[in-house]
Amino acid sequence: MAADLETLKSSLRIDGDDDDELLKGYLSAATSYIKRAIGDETSVPGFYEMEGVNDLFETAVYALAGSYWTYRTSITAIAVNPVDLVVDSIIGQLRGLYSQKQYEAGTNDESN
Repeated sequence: MAADLETLKSSLRIDGDDDDELLKGYLSAATSYIKRAIGDETSVPGFYEMEGVNDLFETAVYALAGSYWTYRTSITAIAVNPVDLVVDSIIGQLRGLYSQKQYEAGTNDESN
């Protein structure tokens, strides 16, 4: 199951659909950010759907998209808002799992 708009809205306690397009953009940006921080599915096909990975991945996506929403004025060329510690911690865990799966598949690229 991929991160979805309704779950994000529920977690942020947002009613109505006025900001749906903005929230969809945040979900997309968060998904891209996290996948690029960990690795794509070229080396480990289906990685983000694996048991034990999917829940962590979705939690990180919701947490980061929620941060984008909460601190949306900080997403500018001037102010910088660091990735929150929850997302950073989950990315670290997923990087380890990704590296392990790469090794098991024989496609470990030491440049990552």
